[in-house]
Amino acid sequence: MKKTIIALALLAATTYSFGQDVNKLIKQDEVGQVIKTLSADDMQGRATFTPGIEKAAQYIESQYKQAGLVPLTGNKDFRQNFTMTRTTALKTLVNINGRMIPQDSVFASTGATMLNWTNNSDVQVAKLGAGKNFRTEYMSYIKSGKKMLILVDPQFTAIFQNLRARSLKGSISNKKNDDQALVFVLGNHDDIKSFDVSYTGKAEELPLFNIVGMIPGKTKPDESVIFGGHYDHLGIIKPVKGDSIANGADDDASGTTAVITLAKYYKKLNNNARTLIFVAFTAEEIGEFGSQHFATTVDPDKVVAMFNIEMIGKASKFGENSAFITGFERSDFGTILQKNLEGTAFKFYPDPYPEQNLFYRSDNASLAAVGVPAHTISTDQIDIDKFYHTVGDDLSTLDVANITATIRAIALSSRGIVSGADTPKRVPKLEK
Repeated sequence: MKKTIIALALLAATTYSFGQDVNKLIKQDEVGQVIKTLSADDMQGRATFTPGIEKAAQYIESQYKQAGLVPLTGNKDFRQNFTMTRTTALKTLVNINGRMIPQDSVFASTGATMLNWTNNSDVQVAKLGAGKNFRTEYMSYIKSGKKMLILVDPQFTAIFQNLRARSLKGSISNKKNDDQALVFVLGNHDDIKSFDVSYTGKAEELPLFNIVGMIPGKTKPDESVIFGGHYDHLGIIKPVKGDSIANGADDDASGTTAVITLAKYYKKLNNNARTLIFVAFTAEEIGEFGSQHFATTVDPDKVVAMFNIEMIGKASKFGENSAFITGFERSDFGTILQKNLEGTAFKFYPDPYPEQNLFYRSDNASLAAVGVPAHTISTDQIDIDKFYHTVGDDLSTLDVANITATIRAIALSSRGIVSGADTPKRVPKLEK
């Protein structure tokens, strides 16, 4: 009994000591200053390929330098540069059964710059019929690698028009893929006797960059832990009451603020056994391309865990001092984090929105695909968040105290993984 009492007392003392450190080293006013800067109007909503994201990148680089981080091994500075191919449609004509389809009922998604189909045997005709799950079907087409003529039921007119509007701005891919081509046609077309497709587009290589810094490990430098969040957002969108800047304060300036703050925290402690990598991902909003590229630059078998931080600006559905973890059941990552929070008021919960498929909708998915225990930590009530992807997602709608509390909880809960004491179970790699 005495031994048990002594052990509990030591645990309480240790937790209290860590709590004191984290409260002292992670200050709310400093957290507030970082997110204020990242979500300011002069960042122009941080859209990919804009001056706004360049300004955000420069600010994050300055914060890494201030924290004392060093570039990722092999990089000369904090920028991890790569390029993407943007293909823009110049002309898309579709004829079905001798009838020309109206332009507003057609769009193409392809890396090719020219298509000429006439009843091609290698083109698969598919129907996205009423009652099907549009998102599931659409993603299966995108991943298929095939040439497809896809007939979309009028039930999905609103989704179709949104996708068409996006396609007119150009489709982005991480490689020029002439083999895959998807042509979508809206309307009821039950008996396809013949079809013709004529498409012309232009392709251009555009620069992108993740911002990556690290703190080398002291005793286990070959093992790494990643803390990440995306710094891009939507940029300038359709005005609402005169406001056209989608500031992305919660999505995901809050997560990027956490990454910067945790970098400063762990550099001050300077006792990490494992190497810590801090990465602000680009291009999440247009396809998670930043994290997909990053995943190719590290050895996934040496990455022990990834903390992806996404939208922590408001209290979760579980109340204050709480957050949820996507894919909680896929590894013991969440269990480890909660164990390290014993004696505190904060609690991590499993993702309460499984129907939203959040595990695959953020940058953790790129690392999880290669077997890393990679999970997203969030507090957003995504099912009722009226500011999500609107001009209303600005600093005035956020609770900086909630952001600070969540960052402190991540700092405390990650200490076992950072110190080398805890190693989460791997997650199954996605089959290619």
